[in-house]
Amino acid sequence: MLEAIAGRPSRIFAAMFRSLRLPLNDPFAVAGLVIYAVFALTAIFADRIAPYDPTEILFTADYDLASDLMPFTEGFVLGTTSLGRDIFSQIVMGTRSALLVGITAAFMVALIGSVIGLVSGYFGGWVDMVLMRLADIAFGIPFLPFVIVLAAFLEPSIWNVVLAMALVLWRDTARVIRSQVLTLRSRGYVDAARVAGSSDIKIILRHIAPNILPMSFLYGSVAIGWAILTEASISFLGFGDPQSISWGYMLQDAFASQALAKQSYHWFIPPGLCIILVVSAGFFITRGYENILFPKVGR
Repeated sequence: MLEAIAGRPSRIFAAMFRSLRLPLNDPFAVAGLVIYAVFALTAIFADRIAPYDPTEILFTADYDLASDLMPFTEGFVLGTTSLGRDIFSQIVMGTRSALLVGITAAFMVALIGSVIGLVSGYFGGWVDMVLMRLADIAFGIPFLPFVIVLAAFLEPSIWNVVLAMALVLWRDTARVIRSQVLTLRSRGYVDAARVAGSSDIKIILRHIAPNILPMSFLYGSVAIGWAILTEASISFLGFGDPQSISWGYMLQDAFASQALAKQSYHWFIPPGLCIILVVSAGFFITRGYENILFPKVGR
């Protein structure tokens, strides 16, 4: 088995990456990629962009508590919270938590779903039956209540969202990948490779996996938005990590401090817009990949 993989690994990986071409001809996909790039750069250079520690209680030049300051007052770009914390710094540092959860969860969902879909669709029989029954069980688990129960039993952490998505949301990816593999395994080039003596692992990696990578990436990009939205929901409900600054934590803090009643729109609108932008970016990218995977639909 290992000898089959080690034959020409460079060609196998080259074929996979060639199939994973970016949909740069679609304006929505380009917009999604630009949004991701902006937030990624913000997360990387967050320490340099954020002017203050997001948890630091700040004071004005007159040594008064800098609470509920409006934007651009005393040099605070987005103003401050009721406890005197800089909102802009929280937005910037919250980008790290959002992308960390989103990218990690998306990778786990795409990886687990793709592997299960490949194995189930290619081998069929009892393997397919067992894996698809597991998928049916996963479909029967309500996702958000499952995350809340998991967060209640485990120590509050952003990794609860990643774990929950890895345990539950692979089901959608696996189902779609399986259906695509069922059509690919009956193609002529797969039969020719099998007659030539290629092993099952080599056929899967060299002839089938490169053709399902765009679909895996499509579901992975959607999972990024779902993960960030779930983390924000969990933090807003009070089940998030209190030691980690995230956009959901900011919304929960603004809600508990009655920011809407105080008309402190500068407090809760920015994190809400950030969540909307990142989630929308994932769907913009999927639009571009739909035109690649299903060109007849676009026409």
